[in-house]
Amino acid sequence: MTTNRVVYNTEDRRILTNITKGNNSKRREVVLTFDDGPSKYLELFLDVLKEEEVRAHFFWEARLLHHKRPWKRVLEEGHQIGTHGHRHYNLTKFTLDRQIVELKKSIKAIEQITSNKVHYFRPPFGQYNEDTIKAAQNLGLQTVLWEIASLDWELKEKPSQIIDNVVDYLQDGAIILLHELQQTLEVLPDLIKEIKKAGYSFRTLN
Repeated sequence: MTTNRVVYNTEDRRILTNITKGNNSKRREVVLTFDDGPSKYLELFLDVLKEEEVRAHFFWEARLLHHKRPWKRVLEEGHQIGTHGHRHYNLTKFTLDRQIVELKKSIKAIEQITSNKVHYFRPPFGQYNEDTIKAAQNLGLQTVLWEIASLDWELKEKPSQIIDNVVDYLQDGAIILLHELQQTLEVLPDLIKEIKKAGYSFRTLN
């Protein structure tokens, strides 16, 4: 993964890195996204989000999803589920046809269990090429990256830094990259409170 805090400030309109809104909206909003689940911590993440009245978007590795995961609660509480691939492969190492196969497999697994259509896709490692975009478009997926990276995967020993890595770079419409990790769970209540204190509310991708 990249170690930059603000990444993928791309002008490619096929890739979503922030949420654009109508000119009439005066609210400052951000989107919380969580990668690499569904994990053993999912229920606890949902508890925090429910307590703070925040909806988020989860990008899941389809191989980790099974009926015992609390996926019903995710949807019932207003969160969204997107695909992070079937496995955490760097798709840029594959041909276009292989990328389509991998994405199609992930969509099928998620939709079969949840009966909920998958609309959004985040490339593993944030790595993509022209074929990745084509594969996603071929399957009707919107590719989503991020504008603010929390670096939570590097901060197991210093989780409080996750908060600074997000709050210091807040801007309207920003998509925030987080993961279903223990250190992220530890600081999530305070992170949400600090984002609210900075004058932002939360929304999902649609």
